[in-house]
Parts: sequence; C-alpha cells; structure tokens
Amino acid sequence: RRGVADRLLAAQRALPAGLRLLVIEGYRPYQAQLEIFTGYRDELRRRYPEWSPERVHVETTKFVSPVEVAPHSTGGAVDLTICDADGVELDMGTVVDATPEASANACFTAADNIPAAARRNREILVAALSGAGMVNYPTEWWHWSYGDRYWALMTDAPHTRYGPL
Repeated sequence: RRGVADRLLAAQRALPAGLRLLVIEGYRPYQAQLEIFTGYRDELRRRYPEWSPERVHVETTKFVSPVEVAPHSTGGAVDLTICDADGVELDMGTVVDATPEASANACFTAADNIPAAARRNREILVAALSGAGMVNYPTEWWHWSYGDRYWALMTDAPHTRYGPL
C-alpha cells in the first residue's frame, strides 16, 4: 500500500545515521494467515490441555490475528526491525515472531524484562514509526500498521483506509 510505503520511508529518514529499517513481512494472503493462526492455536492446545477453548483463543490472538480481522491481509501492516548499515539486526530483546509463551512476554513492546540496550533500540523504532503515523500492536514490538482496522481504532479515525485484499 502506498500509504504504508510512504510512512516507512518517513520513518527511515527519522532513524539515527547508520540505522535502517529491515522489513520482514508485509502483505499476507488469507490462506497464509489462516495457517499461522490455526497452527499456533493447535500448538497452544497441545502445550496447555487444561486451558479452556476461550483461553486458547485469547492467548492465540496475543500472537496472531484471526483471519476475519487480520491486518496483514489488508496490506496495511508490516513486521520489521532495525539493522545497521551492514544489515546486522540490532538487539530488540527477542527475535521477530517470538511468542508470548516462549519469550515470557518479552515480545510485548513495553516489556520490562529485556536488556537496557534492547529497550533503547525499541524506543528508537517506536519514535521513528509513531512519528511517521504508524501504530504498534503492543504484544508484538515488530508489528506496525497504517490504514487497517487496528490503526483506525487507535487513532480514532472515522474509518479504515484498507480492507482485506
């Protein structure tokens, strides 16, 4: 989406010298989103058989959106990180796509159980992308949106700019 690309370019310009955005994933087709959602849901069911179906659903949605509201399927969401000029990723406290369970919730953008350097790197990312008009999904430091349903909710926009493709 042009609006997302424009904002990513603005965020790139706002980064300190020598740092670059590294986009991991943008648009995700419906079927791919469904496979990620059901795969993680099924993993949680196996790992936590005592959880109710409702709890499994809630915990699954902390990591991946259900297909009916998935922002990646609109082209309005990107997963990204910061790297140096040589393409080496900065320490962000977890890898991209770390799950809440595996990371002890360190994947949450405001997590306090990450090293100070990772916290500073997340602050750089947040400043650049927020300043460019994007919004973060708070359980995934790497997930940023513009124009999708979550963005509209968080910015009080009267409507979304992008729907499913």
